Amino acid sequence: MDGKRIFREILEVIIPALILFLVIRAFLFEARYVPSPSMHPTIMVWDRFLVEKVTYRFREPKRGEIVVFRPPAQVLKMMKEIPVPNTPLQTQDFIKRIIGLPGETIWIREGTVYIDGQPLAEDYISPDRQPLYEYGPVRIPEGHYLMLGDNRNHSWDGHNWGFVPRKNIIGRAFWRFWP
Repeated sequence: MDGKRIFREILEVIIPALILFLVIRAFLFEARYVPSPSMHPTIMVWDRFLVEKVTYRFREPKRGEIVVFRPPAQVLKMMKEIPVPNTPLQTQDFIKRIIGLPGETIWIREGTVYIDGQPLAEDYISPDRQPLYEYGPVRIPEGHYLMLGDNRNHSWDGHNWGFVPRKNIIGRAFWRFWP
């Protein structure tokens, strides 16, 4: 009888704790890591951070925020057909910076991002990481965002595959806890 009582007491602690953990992970916070150098130097390979999932229920995402999102379906299909270095297939969610907002016209020329004709000030991009490619001009559809990695020339991002629907944004990276 004593063994059954101990087992029951353990379950009374473990089950509520597990339920609480699952609720927190599903609706509030989630730990993530970065498997590639696409966000260097802001986020390094294997950095771990928390993603909060509450903010975007009350407001729209803003330019410059670093977000975790599910890439559009065609991107996952391309990942299976064309292996992307340093990106394991099981890592289906991406982390990038929001650069373009719905309705804006974006282009990249000579290392500078332009939004509706105005150069974007990007103090998080060092001169050696400015894009060597050209892009656009292209208008971002309503309800979509352009995501780019901070390591522009070593990031598989929106300049390769287009825009991310608002519904695909999981949350905002807000706290790096390791290392």
